[in-house]
Amino acid sequence: MPSADTKPSKIGSRGEPEKTRAAILKAALEEFAHEGVAGARTDEIARHAGVNKALLYYYFKDKEGLYAAVLEQIFAALAAQVAAVLDRRDLGPSQKLLLYVETHFDFMGESPLFPRVLQREFMRVGGDANILGSRIVERYGRPIYTKLTRLIEEGCAVGEFRPCDPPQTVTSIFGVLIYYFVSIPAQQLMSSGDPFSRERIAARRTAVLDFISAAVFYSPGPHKRKHK
Repeated sequence: MPSADTKPSKIGSRGEPEKTRAAILKAALEEFAHEGVAGARTDEIARHAGVNKALLYYYFKDKEGLYAAVLEQIFAALAAQVAAVLDRRDLGPSQKLLLYVETHFDFMGESPLFPRVLQREFMRVGGDANILGSRIVERYGRPIYTKLTRLIEEGCAVGEFRPCDPPQTVTSIFGVLIYYFVSIPAQQLMSSGDPFSRERIAARRTAVLDFISAAVFYSPGPHKRKHK
């Protein structure tokens, strides 16, 4: 047992590194989502995390290092969840595609900030200007894109999906999944209510599943399943 003189560690110290690191990453996610890499300020991140800048730099070398950690956290978590679905062998193409869509949508639905960071990064990726983003997308994004493309090819081959161009279909699926979340600021101006309320997210989830089912499935049968 700790002695009576032992003081509990807290955010802003080096005593609980995992807790402090998590607080910094959470604050950084919000700052990068709203301001982008160029506009993000480390002093604002430190303030919202409840640490001083010296401690922030103790855990992360610089702003780029912190941004890399945020990207890694998001991409790794998303890739792990959707890969677990795409690697299943007990599901047919239609069941697997719907479960993939549900899993991907629910991941983004957990935070409105994830899609905004991903959108900003996708716009930066390419060429020598953004080696970091290209490397992370290559590591986590390409395997998912490849597996999803193969799933579409398989569904077409066995007659569950209508004939289509698999890469174009995958791109369209990504668009349907992501657009709602990245357009939330505009939706707040164009319509009343909270587009990120539980009810609106649930309605959008159902609409996404129905839309993708109608666009991809050969017959109307598969998308009549009850969405959870």
